[in-house]
Amino acid sequence: MKVVLVTGGSSGLGAAICARLAASGHKVYGTGRTVLAGPHEHGYILLPMDVTDEVSVRDAVEEVLHREGRIDVLVNNAGLGIQGPVEDITPALAWKLLDTNVLGAHRVCRAVLPGMREHKKGLIINITSIAANFGLPYRSFYSASKAALERYGEALAVEMKPFGIDVVSIQPGEFKTNIASARLRPDTITPDHQAGYQKAMEVLGGSLHYSRDPDELARVVAKVIASPRPRTSYLVAQGVQRISVLAKKLLPGRMFQRMVGKHYE
Repeated sequence: MKVVLVTGGSSGLGAAICARLAASGHKVYGTGRTVLAGPHEHGYILLPMDVTDEVSVRDAVEEVLHREGRIDVLVNNAGLGIQGPVEDITPALAWKLLDTNVLGAHRVCRAVLPGMREHKKGLIINITSIAANFGLPYRSFYSASKAALERYGEALAVEMKPFGIDVVSIQPGEFKTNIASARLRPDTITPDHQAGYQKAMEVLGGSLHYSRDPDELARVVAKVIASPRPRTSYLVAQGVQRISVLAKKLLPGRMFQRMVGKHYE
């Protein structure tokens, strides 16, 4: 039995992760910005936490440590989506995304790592995205934030190895969650970008044909936690999404860009 803290655990992928891990016998704490503290019907405990607020992060982590004495596993799942032409994304809007997706994970790591170092063991799982592998048109800062979290995790893994702490990234593709409705958007779209943007959003909105049950990702998280020597990264995607990751590695850059462009035409 592990004590697990899952950020963004009140809905979507995070809720599926919490439910799966609780059913597997772990002591699970899920967090959300506006949740009421208390037990969830699926066997885990919800705590309020805003990953963009240092005090909120500290309070939630201290609550888990007070109750359990340790945190064995941190799943950095909290995140935002964003859509819009690069030209129309203001620095303030981009910062809102990066503050959640990158610095939010960093704040929680900083709060959890001292206890893990003290116990000489621990596991941090960063939920990134297949978008970390390439720049998705009209979701540029989402790709950038997930790529940043990947590089952050790689560096952290090397620094934490002497303390017995593993750092793993899991890259999901599209899943059936409410992230699309919650994506950040610019107030206005430059007219010249309107046609391309609308077409790309139509393609993205139709991507549910290769979306999966969130429990598929949750099962991978459970597998990673159970593994004595987890891999550094896991890809959880199907169809064209999975093929795209391989194509980015094998194809010349311009050819890959043309392939991505045609997908959104």
